[in-house]
Amino acid sequence: MTPADIRSVFEIQHQASRAQVEVPLVVRRERLLRMRKLIDEHGPVLAAAVQADFGMRSPRLTEVADFFVLRALLGHTLRHLARWMKPRAVRTPLYLQPARAWIQRQPVGVVGVISPWNYPVQLALAPAITALAAGNRVMLKPSELTPHTSAQLAALVAQFFAPEEFCVVQGDAAVAGLVASLPFDHLVFTGSTAVGRKVAQAAAVNLTPTTLELGGKSPCIIDADCNLEDAALKIAHGKLLNAGQTCIAPDYVLLPRGREAAFAEAYRAAALRLFPQIEGNPDYASIITTRHLARLRTMLQQAQTQGAEVQVIEPVAKAPRPDHQAGLGDGVSRQMAPVLVFGATSGMQIMQEEIFGPVLPVIAYERLDDAVAHINANPRPLALYWFGNSEATRDDVLRRTVSGGVTVNDTLMHIAHDNLPFGGVGDSGWGAYHGEQGFLRFTHQKSVLAQSRWAMGSLFYPPYGARFDQVMALLRRWL
Repeated sequence: MTPADIRSVFEIQHQASRAQVEVPLVVRRERLLRMRKLIDEHGPVLAAAVQADFGMRSPRLTEVADFFVLRALLGHTLRHLARWMKPRAVRTPLYLQPARAWIQRQPVGVVGVISPWNYPVQLALAPAITALAAGNRVMLKPSELTPHTSAQLAALVAQFFAPEEFCVVQGDAAVAGLVASLPFDHLVFTGSTAVGRKVAQAAAVNLTPTTLELGGKSPCIIDADCNLEDAALKIAHGKLLNAGQTCIAPDYVLLPRGREAAFAEAYRAAALRLFPQIEGNPDYASIITTRHLARLRTMLQQAQTQGAEVQVIEPVAKAPRPDHQAGLGDGVSRQMAPVLVFGATSGMQIMQEEIFGPVLPVIAYERLDDAVAHINANPRPLALYWFGNSEATRDDVLRRTVSGGVTVNDTLMHIAHDNLPFGGVGDSGWGAYHGEQGFLRFTHQKSVLAQSRWAMGSLFYPPYGARFDQVMALLRRWL
């Protein structure tokens, strides 16, 4: 699509949103059911496209990380949509009675979605599903780093939806910049903090409200009394899912000093339990591009040069790739083994940037206060994880830190809870969606007051005099 084509499609959606301001429940449900049919009937094709883009990422990984999340979102939304749409009556204060008041929930209009490459189906369609549920039109710009998936999404969306309902535009970063500059009624961006700043600046020109789902360095605090083996397994799962290419993956571990060796052994055992083989294992995703892999290797090399201890977790055995894996692509060379880094310092790149790979720095602390101070000295993270048995300590950490979300004694799981809003804070983003919070994010809550024929508003009209003073004195006693 040329820039003129993209602007033309946006104008079609804009005009359609103004021609049909109120979108009935039956229309919204029918759009969501079409989305469900798209996923159910064409999931294998989309999973194959994801595999082709990564080079090594099994359809089963895409099933649990993309499709399962989308199916859960669709089911939850369809069950609750009628209730979410209803106007909300609100109490009227005494001085405005007997007027009535309510909040009317309406679509904002046209929602733009710029989605990333790491979960290219889930993070493209989840905000689109929620925006459609709220009665909006949607324009999606998926990542250029997953071209096969983006092309399949474009073809399938065109098959199931009219352009004025939902469309996909493809292209590089210049196209993403063009999309960000369109006068949407709301714009959702998922990606890095650096690019998120550019998107926010482009949207600000049109006063377009934004939801920015960014990243950051999500810490994992291990308390002194926790079971290291259990914690290590859950941390390894959260860190190594999709080879660490997850926005809420544990970015580094804060560990009581003296337990480094025990944690290293527990983490190694956990990683090998999950992935006894790395090379040729379709469950262990490739790093998305050679450029991203080179960045990770440069981080490790710099950390090692500056004195950090780098421990590569070698697989149990380099088993030959079975014949049935022969068609899984060329991503074997980009499958990076898990790595632990001890002794990393704040001056190293590995502690300054979101890692987005299977590399886990481990930082020792003397007192819990030191761990909290370390977190608070840095930009607020998208997620925080705490492992321990003391509820008092847990609550103390929750009170003294700010993060987008938290999972206690596990990793990642808060994102799967449909009644918990998901979003960042500060450098990790703003705005939240999922469940009703997402519905409201893409909804205009219009305030309505219906005046009564018995209204006494004239008591407040000028000219002001003794009667006005009496009324105000009486109201002051009630307020």
